[in-house]
Amino acid sequence: MANFHYKGRDPSGDLVTGDMDGSSADEVASVLVDRAITPIEIRQVKVKPKNTKAANDHSAKKKEPITTTEAVNTFLAGRKIEISELIIFSRQMYSLTKAGLPLDRAITGLQSSLKNKAFKKVLKDVVLGLESGMNLSSSLGRHPKVFSPLYLALVSVGESTGQLDLAFREVGRYLELEKNTRKQMKSATRYPTFVMTAIVIALGLISYYVIPAFASTFARLGAQLPLETRILIAVSDFVVAYWAYMLAIFVGVVVAWRAWINSPPGRYIWDRVKMRLPIIGAVFERIALGRFARTFGMVMRAGVPIVQGLGVVAGAVGNKFVGSRVLRMREGISRGESLYNTAVQSNMFSPLVLQMISVGEESGAIDELMAEVADFYDSEVEYDLKKLGDAIEPILIIFIAGIVLVLALGVFLPIWDLNSAIR
Repeated sequence: MANFHYKGRDPSGDLVTGDMDGSSADEVASVLVDRAITPIEIRQVKVKPKNTKAANDHSAKKKEPITTTEAVNTFLAGRKIEISELIIFSRQMYSLTKAGLPLDRAITGLQSSLKNKAFKKVLKDVVLGLESGMNLSSSLGRHPKVFSPLYLALVSVGESTGQLDLAFREVGRYLELEKNTRKQMKSATRYPTFVMTAIVIALGLISYYVIPAFASTFARLGAQLPLETRILIAVSDFVVAYWAYMLAIFVGVVVAWRAWINSPPGRYIWDRVKMRLPIIGAVFERIALGRFARTFGMVMRAGVPIVQGLGVVAGAVGNKFVGSRVLRMREGISRGESLYNTAVQSNMFSPLVLQMISVGEESGAIDELMAEVADFYDSEVEYDLKKLGDAIEPILIIFIAGIVLVLALGVFLPIWDLNSAIR
């Protein structure tokens, strides 16, 4: 028998609290219902060991050192929960809930098959929440870093409508599309990132090792060096003398940058600026608008009220600037304006998209047309990412050619001058 602390409401609506012994939270809930008390929260109370020996044994067990093998396994298992793991979890929950398996048993079974210990810990806490009387969306909501507001909203609607399996299916599809978008972005930026990293490393090695060797040779000859060579030698001397300070400044700038963009004002400004960047800004804008259309269509199809749905969508677009425009649309709809008018005032959508929003609002098929808008933006993003590689490649070639030209002029001009002087 375990001891449970409960909170509930009596027939008059007054709050009732107390403790009760029982074999499970379901048994305590049944007893409360028989007493005409509607349970709100039921949680198991931890009982302290009654004797000192048990307490000492528990303490000794708790302080038992972690072996090297366990530490390595924990590290390899990972602490971060990837989007692919959420996709698998959503698909499995769709199958299990469709089969009618109880939620606590379904999640417990999935928990035992996971390799990621961080995700296992999250699901274990979710099961504890279910056993204490909480619904699934509330239990998942205790981990906002894992489950997004959109995820929680769809699960909540699925619970209230009795279509939890369909909610998990929709979430799985959305996460799969989100994963493909991220994969396309990484694929488009992998080559430029690799090239720029190689260039920085090569310049560092040339400045630290190669140019000083040439400088010492030229100094022994005592010849008058060209301007390009003197500039290269001055840059090399500066790098050799102050490389530690340069590295510290670089690390400090990166840390300060990450802290700034993680703050609410910094994130809002950066999300607004990056959509106006040359070449890549349009890609960021279309990705955010595609997420808006897809998530808005999903919450409308799930039956979420439009005002509440726009609040969920604002947090799911992944862009604070676009999210603020979505919240402005929600305020306009709360005042009684139409969805089309608020979309026009947001200055985010093209005339084609605005026309589809207008038709969807008139026909009552806004969810279907929003899915069409999302597909349109996804195709545009895919096309833009393909063009991005074609646009960046010549820029990188010109940049590398310029660096090679400067190095060649700085190193070979004095050699040519020395040959001329000898002749």
